[in-house]
Amino acid sequence: MMSFTYSRKITVTKDQIAQRRRFLGATLVTCMVLLLIGGTIHVITLGTNRMNDMRGKVAYDIDKLDSKLRAAGEDLVLQSDHELGVRQINTYTVAEANALLSQEQWVELDSMVDIPAGVFIVGTDYRRADVQDQPQHNVELGAYRIDKYPVTNAQFARFIAATGSRPPIHWENGKIPSGLELHPVTMVSWYDALNYANWAGKRMPTEAEWERAARGTDGRRWPWGNSMDPQRLNTYYQVGSTTKVGSYPSGASPEGVMDLAGNVSEWVANDFLPYPGSAAPDEIFQAKMPEVPESPAERSMKLVDFVSTREKYKILRGGSWKSDPFSTSGYHRNFSWPNYASNFFGFRSVQDVQ
Repeated sequence: MMSFTYSRKITVTKDQIAQRRRFLGATLVTCMVLLLIGGTIHVITLGTNRMNDMRGKVAYDIDKLDSKLRAAGEDLVLQSDHELGVRQINTYTVAEANALLSQEQWVELDSMVDIPAGVFIVGTDYRRADVQDQPQHNVELGAYRIDKYPVTNAQFARFIAATGSRPPIHWENGKIPSGLELHPVTMVSWYDALNYANWAGKRMPTEAEWERAARGTDGRRWPWGNSMDPQRLNTYYQVGSTTKVGSYPSGASPEGVMDLAGNVSEWVANDFLPYPGSAAPDEIFQAKMPEVPESPAERSMKLVDFVSTREKYKILRGGSWKSDPFSTSGYHRNFSWPNYASNFFGFRSVQDVQ
């Protein structure tokens, strides 16, 4: 049987080669464009999901976002105008303030907890902690007593009625927002806290006294122990606002002090200064003031520069309802200008034990 083999020579012209190259190039470009489009859609989807998640965590009506935007330092100006009494505000009489709560509630809110004298741990050597929280060291304190709860709106109303001080800027018509009598007072400056403590026959706690009350004698990270437990405190927008004092009894300190983690960041007496032996850069402790730009265009865009001053920040402790959960650690040091007020700043007071 005979077999035949045919061979055919295929000739490709230069034009055909060029056409095929153009086709291959177009195919590669199309694939790259599709990849870019797909990546862009993926990023947009992730961004949309993140924005939706953030919208679900904001503590105000998202439609009112424009009214919540502030340039750096603008809140300071608003608070300063408020404190200067630019507008007249009527508030509680002494009788009206006393009638806000029952006698039993007043007794409980005014209760204090004794902290015995001794040596205890301040700060931390935890390498992931903020540099201003380091190093760990020992401090000796005398005996003192500390408010069981942060100062509430109702308690602050009594102070306002008795002294003629101005109410917090968010109290409409000078009155506590409905249902918040037992919530910690907010929108109070360091000076407000100092004036209240003096009026009450007390004083502001030092940060060492505050930390001792929060961390016990064993230097625990949170009032209840060394592990974060979101069921024991109000933090990171899980509620979206302050809560009534004492709402987290399982978050109490060893001596029974409440709300030392989360809810509101609490003013203490001290300037924000480095610990002995601190490796933190000096710049962290250098207070900076917003400088209003001279250009009308920059002012209209709310552009603000910051310049160093000789003033000192004051310290806040305990984290808040909107903090990073790990900022609620008992050793964490936050700071702000003493005349600044915020919807997550509060305070409590202490007394010496004779």
